Amino acid sequence: MAEELLINVTPMECRVALVENGVVQELFVERAARRGLVGNIYNGRVVRVLPGMQAAFVDIGLSRTAFLHVSDMVWPRTQAAPNITEVVYAGQTVTVQVMKDMLGSKGARLTTDLSIPSRFLVFMPFSQHTGISQKIEQVEERDRLRDVIDELQAKYGLQGGMIARTAAEGVAREALEQDMLYLQRLWALLDGRKRTLGTPSLLFEELPLPERIIRDLASEQTAKIYIDSREVYARLVDFVQTFVPSAQDLLLHYPGERPLFDLYNIEEDLQKALQTRVALKSGGYLMIDQTEAMTTIDVNTGSFVGARSLEDTVYKTNLEATHVVARQIRLRNLGGIIIIDFIDMLEAGHRDEVLKSFAKMLERDHAKTKISQVSELGLVEMTRKRTRESLEHLLCEPCPTCQGRGYIKTAETICYEIFREILRYARAYDAPSGYTVIGSPAIVDRLLSTEAAAVADLEHFINRVIKFQVESVYSQEQYDIILN
Repeated sequence: MAEELLINVTPMECRVALVENGVVQELFVERAARRGLVGNIYNGRVVRVLPGMQAAFVDIGLSRTAFLHVSDMVWPRTQAAPNITEVVYAGQTVTVQVMKDMLGSKGARLTTDLSIPSRFLVFMPFSQHTGISQKIEQVEERDRLRDVIDELQAKYGLQGGMIARTAAEGVAREALEQDMLYLQRLWALLDGRKRTLGTPSLLFEELPLPERIIRDLASEQTAKIYIDSREVYARLVDFVQTFVPSAQDLLLHYPGERPLFDLYNIEEDLQKALQTRVALKSGGYLMIDQTEAMTTIDVNTGSFVGARSLEDTVYKTNLEATHVVARQIRLRNLGGIIIIDFIDMLEAGHRDEVLKSFAKMLERDHAKTKISQVSELGLVEMTRKRTRESLEHLLCEPCPTCQGRGYIKTAETICYEIFREILRYARAYDAPSGYTVIGSPAIVDRLLSTEAAAVADLEHFINRVIKFQVESVYSQEQYDIILN
């Protein structure tokens, strides 16, 4: 499957699109003012220990204290998990790594089990485990990599655990040796800084987005890597010569006048990825609702009526939806709990085929996914590892009109609220000259037309005059009542 990486760079931000067969599958955005923290290593100071939560809050120099749970700490796995009070105490200096960025109101999540990646290997200084990526399936290759890693670690005396990444498959011993030497030098530098710097302090910063993407995503399936910045292109040429020699021939500078993302319709796909409704080619559609707790995806047949039977229509819609849902999850970078409500199918064989198709589509995801079960109501429950903010949370903010609810009260509802508020004021305060209601054009218009009879009844009931004033900058839910 042909893949292309498109790297769009401006002084304010860097954006990367992963395109498969001409269709964008994933988008990565990194803004200069808000670089991601995942992978960064800090000297932190324990601010507070919470025995009831088995966790601690750690100051690593960010706007919010970070969260460290006992399950994310290093301790001998042969014993039961210790109590958090046995491991850390307030004021203690700890070396930690960010596992998850700050998301919404939550601080970053930390671990003391450090991992330092290179192109082919991941070094874990506090582990003794030698692992091989699960995506490398051939037993002979897994055994070869494990033998090479053990041999090189013994040769250079590098203590700790090591994992062979997917990119290590078929890679020569010499390339793995270069990677291990790089990790050895980097760990020595980190260890030295850890001993000399105070708290809180940054010990190691993860690579910028372009370098990180090439290190992690460039593979045998990658056909080209386009960069629209000459400066970043020159920087990446140096980077791949040192760390990813196999990608040297893939780098291309894009000097065209037409923006790179426009050339591949990425901008259009990005705007669609922020919408709740996603159309299917058959005429069906998805409704995607993202909340802090979970994301729900509802599949609907829409205008698709099929040609044979209702069951056939539903089956074909669900099969098409498995492809689109998997792509939308990647494109929007949805994480945590995801619930997919496929259309109910009567035939068990159809249900099995839809689930099998969905699982196959998820295999292409670079993030870890797991389909936990299909509920009694036919809902597919899955999880996807969340390490950074979703596209929606990164590019958007709650609507000031609806406060993020996604809807606003009707004009009728607001008018009735105003009537109740005036009644409260009439009971509590003396307003000899009556009241003035200030509201949006839509509200005042309804009060003077549809609700005119109700206003007259209210004036008679409270024996006061009610006046109205339009304020064009008010939203539909905003209003004020002034005592005259």
